[in-house]
Amino acid sequence: MISAALTPNGLLPEKISPRHRDRQAVVYVRQSSLRQVEQNRESTRLQYALADRACRLGWPREQIVVIDEDLGRSGAAGVDRPGFQRLVAEVGLGHVGLVLGIEVSRLARSCRDWHQLLEMCALFDTLIGDADGLYDPSTYNDRLLLGLKGTMSEAELHILKGRMHAGRRAKAERGELVLGLPRGYVLKPSGEVAFDPDEGVRQVIALVFAVFERRRSVSGVLGYLVDHAILLPDRVRAGPSKGEVCWNRPSRATLADMLRHPAYAGAYVYGRRRYDARLRRPGQPHSGRRFQRDPQAWAVLHLGALPAYIAWEAYERNQEQMALNRTRHSGIPRGGTALLGGLVACGVCGRRMFTTYTENGREARYVCDQLAVAFGGPRCQSISAHCVDACVAAAMLDALTPGAIAVSLQVAEDLDLERQRLHDQWKQRLERAAYATALARRRYESVDPSNRLVARTLEQDWETALADEDRLAAEHRRILEREPERLSEADRQAVQRLAADVPALWHAASTTARDRQAIARLMLERVVIRVCGATERAELACHWAGGPITRHDLIRPVRRFEQLEQWDRLIARITALREAGATAQAIADCLNAEGWRPPKKAAFNAPMIRRLLQRRGLGTRRPIWSGAIPRASADEVTIQELAEHLGAHRQTVYGWLRRGQITGRLATVGTQRVWLVSRAEASRRTNHRESL
Repeated sequence: MISAALTPNGLLPEKISPRHRDRQAVVYVRQSSLRQVEQNRESTRLQYALADRACRLGWPREQIVVIDEDLGRSGAAGVDRPGFQRLVAEVGLGHVGLVLGIEVSRLARSCRDWHQLLEMCALFDTLIGDADGLYDPSTYNDRLLLGLKGTMSEAELHILKGRMHAGRRAKAERGELVLGLPRGYVLKPSGEVAFDPDEGVRQVIALVFAVFERRRSVSGVLGYLVDHAILLPDRVRAGPSKGEVCWNRPSRATLADMLRHPAYAGAYVYGRRRYDARLRRPGQPHSGRRFQRDPQAWAVLHLGALPAYIAWEAYERNQEQMALNRTRHSGIPRGGTALLGGLVACGVCGRRMFTTYTENGREARYVCDQLAVAFGGPRCQSISAHCVDACVAAAMLDALTPGAIAVSLQVAEDLDLERQRLHDQWKQRLERAAYATALARRRYESVDPSNRLVARTLEQDWETALADEDRLAAEHRRILEREPERLSEADRQAVQRLAADVPALWHAASTTARDRQAIARLMLERVVIRVCGATERAELACHWAGGPITRHDLIRPVRRFEQLEQWDRLIARITALREAGATAQAIADCLNAEGWRPPKKAAFNAPMIRRLLQRRGLGTRRPIWSGAIPRASADEVTIQELAEHLGAHRQTVYGWLRRGQITGRLATVGTQRVWLVSRAEASRRTNHRESL
């Protein structure tokens, strides 16, 4: 309660004036945690009752605003408190005449936030009230008292935290502090940690470590679990189903946490993470903690304190293996053949694409497999690095051609002219400032020294002019330091000479893949790739250094003709040409002239067209399947004809001939040799074989 509601003679306190009551009275309500909101209801009720005190102090009910958005939020910082930010904003807008809180600690536990509020209240003539009285932050005594209260509130928070941390540390050193058990463990009513009583849970936990022992990687364990549809168990931590077993989809992060947790090796630990304020993200109060992998850096480590799934030596081997598996490089040249390794981003999900190599490092691909790595799902997209590198390299060489360099030099010259105009303006500003300083000096020197009132005023004007001149000169120096160095005529000529040699240098045998990668990283910030489904089309977006973005359409190699975006039109065109009587070579020449391209090669050829025609049933029959073969008798048939007669595969019949189960002779048709067998003999031998 506010003790200074009314004065002894029944009047309002003298600090409250009509200009305060013309504005709002804000009642700020806060509890530090949700548990306090639920259990300390009396404190919450007293804070809401401050609205009645505001009425007694002369504020109408409609002008009283209650801000309670910060219930359940700590007052240690104002970043994560929307209610406090709203309060400061309302004060800054001049809408608030009085701020009421049950005590200073409700408003802020940080001197930075507290003094910010005091400064705003003093600037906009806003009163502050708590259980001890009303204060005017614009007056010295009240400002001093409020500052002391804020300092004591922050010190109180520090003392409370120190006591709680000391008690927690002492309990942890005894091994009695249980903050949360990993999956596979339960806490008995006696306080003892034991294996999960569910045998299925224990088997899956043991399986994870057994598979890692064989496959030696988190990705290997994830792939094994996904391939065999094995879910990871856990106990529900809260809610009506608390304590029940739930089965979740395995993920890379979950498996990595399990393999890193020393509890599975029977060790009780405390203090594996240290807090770094530089890593804290706004809106995430538990961020900023960094995991420490060295057991020597942990605050408490007791070996053999818990039942173990694996031995401590196995745990240490697992940590060493995981450390060897981790990559320590991101986005730098690694010596592979891919030009853009570390620079490629996925146009579907936005994540960085990885570079994979096959054929002993000769073939490279850009692969986005974040979903596959994290959850064992399908890959997002994949594309051959050869076509992407060729397209981007051509764009880079185009940017470095003499014409592009000439345009860039002309733009640089235009920028120099623009900077020169700005320098002229700065020169005029500096001259005006120097003139103002000289004028103030002459006025000061011309005044009668005995006239101190005028002399002091003129002296202040002179000091102000000097300060303005120094500030302007310092700002001019900072601008000059940020400006790029101007190219001389010799530099321009050298750049133009080098531009003509860039393509030759790029393709020279002495230029290594690492050299090309270094050039790409100087010119490009990233390259975004989006593959258009399973077709041959892809889109590239090159983000160049300095901000420009260029977009390019790319034709990539695909496996099958059916993946071509215009496959239906292509096969219709081939069919039409075939029906018109065109040969395979004529069809290939026509398609190449019309701009058609096959999936992998640069142009169509006659064998490729013949295979397509055979698949569509439009090809010519080979002589060995025709009736133009010279036969000794009408009983002689080819292997293909016998296979069709018997309903068997041609290779099966040929196997009989090779093993001597049937006999035949070779006939020559042009340059080909064809086996002929007797149909009657083959039928007798086949029937005899079936009877056996």
